[in-house]
This record gives sequence, structure tokens and C-alpha cells, in this order.
Amino acid sequence: MGSDGFVREYLLLGLAFDRLEEGFVDAYTGDASLRRQVENAPKPDPRDLSHTANRLRAELAGAGLSDERTRFLDVHLRAMECSARKFAGEDIAFVDEVEAYFDVRIAPGNEDDYRDAHRRLDALLPGSGPLAERLQAHRKSENVPADRLAECVEAFSSALRDKVRAVYPLPEAEQIEYEVVGDKPWSGFNYYLGNYRSRVAINSDLEQHMSHLPRLIAHEAYPGHHTEHCRKEAGLVAGGQAEQTLFLVNTPQCLMAEGLADLALEAIVGPGWGRWAQEIYADLGLRFDGELAEQLHEASAGLLSVRQDAALLLHDRGRSHDDVAAFLQRWSLSTPERARQSLRFLSSPLWRAYISTYVEGYRLLGGWLERVPAGAERAERFRRLLDEPLVPSSLR
Repeated sequence: MGSDGFVREYLLLGLAFDRLEEGFVDAYTGDASLRRQVENAPKPDPRDLSHTANRLRAELAGAGLSDERTRFLDVHLRAMECSARKFAGEDIAFVDEVEAYFDVRIAPGNEDDYRDAHRRLDALLPGSGPLAERLQAHRKSENVPADRLAECVEAFSSALRDKVRAVYPLPEAEQIEYEVVGDKPWSGFNYYLGNYRSRVAINSDLEQHMSHLPRLIAHEAYPGHHTEHCRKEAGLVAGGQAEQTLFLVNTPQCLMAEGLADLALEAIVGPGWGRWAQEIYADLGLRFDGELAEQLHEASAGLLSVRQDAALLLHDRGRSHDDVAAFLQRWSLSTPERARQSLRFLSSPLWRAYISTYVEGYRLLGGWLERVPAGAERAERFRRLLDEPLVPSSLR
């Protein structure tokens, strides 16, 4: 079997997972006849998918692909093989499941780091009363008025798009359509449609805060998910790497994409993003303390692992939902509603391990970017994340 035949089998295998759980295929922009072939076939047996993934992994070395493509396909086939075993009802230890999906080994965070983050936040939010209440009051004061949300989204999208196009050129035809939706376990979602187009959904059930909105748009759009999809389609896919037309949940691709997207605002605006956002809000007649927002964001970075610890408590230590919700409220200083929303995400069979993509992705990609000086060298490293088929083990 030549390299094209091998990649075709890989695509058919990945597409088959959508028959087991709709939404497992996050995006597919390749040959439509392959998708039709999968849709018209009988529903697959997950054990058969596991065998196919193992067989393809064994045949990979002889497929005649470059080292870079071979490494990419190897860790993705390992992830699919684990997903197939989970769908077949096999009991897999949570830490092993995360490692197979995302090419990282996770461990609990340190509560001393969380206490330190609380102390830093406490110093930034003077006043009496518990820290969680002061933080929630501050967030409430930063709510984007619901009737201004679309306007604010448009303003940040436009400003970030201009910045991105100046550094990381995009195809002329690229475009994003934003929509506001409800009843979802996430705050925003990018649906990449192919041909350089995305639909970005923003969850109206969660109050959108002024300090978070620029980060959300950078994450989902410029220079996050939409930008990465566009540049990989224009580069890798156009260059013949058809495996890049498929984007699956619970694969190393997700860890790379979420880490990149969580670093997107710093990468394109850099330090001073708070003041930059403050000016955009001021043009819209909205008051926002950008400097404080930036300081609070830096202080709360120490709480990065809290949500992953919650997943470990739930799936590794067998703790109750009430215990995990209390843990989230205590350490992430969230409202009971936010804690339950996080728990809903952590409890979903499809998304239960996904929190590690944000935690470990931010840590791994952030550390890799920081190994070179800020400026041209770091911008070049970020470009590599946008353009190359890197996986977590490539950066380690």
C-alpha cells in the first residue's frame, strides 16, 4: 500500500468514529466521497476500529511517509486505538487514557501554588469579605451587556484580524461568521467548515466578561483555531498532507490546538493587551480597567491545574460530584453555577479527558515559546505551531 492508500485508510478509520459518537469528528475538509462511504456503511464495531488502528500503526513505518508525517500519524493512531477500546467498554486507567489521547503524562497540581495565586489575587482586590465573593463581584462588574455582545465580538475580531494578517498572512477568502447559542458545556466553539471559513459559536448561558472576551476571540479566531486551520489548509493540505483534512476529538492535535489558542492573545498583542483592549472598549463607550485585568490574569495563572485536578478526583480517585464541585469552588474561586458547568464538561463521556488539552497544552507550548527571546524569534516559533504538523513529543 502506497502513502496515498495508507492516508486514505487513516481517514476512513477516523471518520468512522463519528458513527459511534456524533461530534467526534470536529472538522473534516477532505474528499467528500470518503465521508459518504462511511455514512452509508453499517455502524462500525469499536473492536474492529481498534484492530484497524493497531494494524495501521504496524504498517506505518513501511508507508513511505516523511519522518514528520510518520510521527504525526503514529500518535494519532495510538489515540484512536484507545478511543475505540473506550467505546468497546474497556476499563482504562484515566491517566493512561489521557496519555494515549494527548501524548502527555499528567500529575496532580500543587495546592501551595493555588494558595499563592489566592494571595496574589487577594492583594489585587482590596475590600472585606471572602476572596471568592470579591472576585465574583469584580467579574460581575465586567459583564459585557448582552445587547452589546455582538458589537464587542465584531470589534475584537476586526482588530485581531488586522494584527494577524500583518504577521501571519491569511488567504483573501477567509471569513468567520459568529453566532450566539445556548445550552452548551463550553464558552465558545470553532466549527471549521473548510475553504478558509469558520463558524464561531459563543455561549450566551455563561456571562461573558470584558477581560475574557478578547481572549475568547483570539482563541477561537485570530490567531487561534480559525487561523491555524486556514494556514494548515493553505500549506500542509495544499502540499498533499491529506491527513490534515481530519480533526478528531481526543487526539494530540487537540492539545496542540488548544495550547496554541490559549496563548494566542499574548502571541499577537503581547504584554499590554489589557490597555489595548481598554481602548477598544472605550471606542464602544464601555469602561474597562485593562491593567487590572492583565494583573488578575497573571495571578490566576497559578490556578491552571485546578480543573485537571478536578478531573483526576472524579475519574481517577472516584470522588463524588458534590466533592468535586466543592473542590472547584474552593480553588478556582468559581460560583456554584460555574463549578457545575465545569463538572458537566468533565462528566461528559466525550469531553471527560479534554480539560488536559488546555492545562498541559498551555504549559507545554508556553514553555516551548519562552525558550526563545520575545520578538521575532518567538513570533517565528508561533508560526511553526500554526503551520507545521507538530505533536507534543516534538516539543519535548
